[in-house]
Amino acid sequence: MTAHHHRALAEQRVWIVFGGRADHLWQRLLRPGFRHCFAAIEDGEGWLVLDPLTGRLLAGRLDLPPGFDLPRFYRRAGLRPVGPFLLAEPARGRGLGLAPYSCVALCRAVLGPHAPFALTPYGLYRRLMLRVGPRKKSLTSTEACV
Repeated sequence: MTAHHHRALAEQRVWIVFGGRADHLWQRLLRPGFRHCFAAIEDGEGWLVLDPLTGRLLAGRLDLPPGFDLPRFYRRAGLRPVGPFLLAEPARGRGLGLAPYSCVALCRAVLGPHAPFALTPYGLYRRLMLRVGPRKKSLTSTEACV
C-alpha cells in the first residue's frame, strides 16, 4: 500500500445504509426494512456510494455541496444509515471468509477485515449497532446520531 493510500484511508468515514425494498421475489424472505444494504464513503472530495445491484456494482461519486449531510438525507428518505466507521488498515493473511457475493459481502469488504460476520442485511445491522452502541440525540452534539 502506498503512502497516498494510507493518507486516503485516514480521511475516509464509512456509513452502511439499510433499506427495505424487495426488487426480487426471493428478497421477500428477508426482514422488512432490511432487504438491501450499501456503503456510502465520505472523504475530502465528498461522497462515494458503492451499491451492489443484481449483476453489477454501481460506484458513483455524488455531486453534492461540501459538508452535505448524506446520512441525514438517507434517514429522511426512510433508510437506516449506521456509522460512521473509520476504515482499518488491511490485515495480512485475513480474508473475509467464504461468503457468497451479496450486498452484505460488499459492505463487509468495505469495512475491512474486522467487519462482523453476517449473511443478511439485518444480521449485519444488528452486529454493527453493537459496535456503535447507543447514542443519545443531542442538540449540542456534532456527532451524527444513528
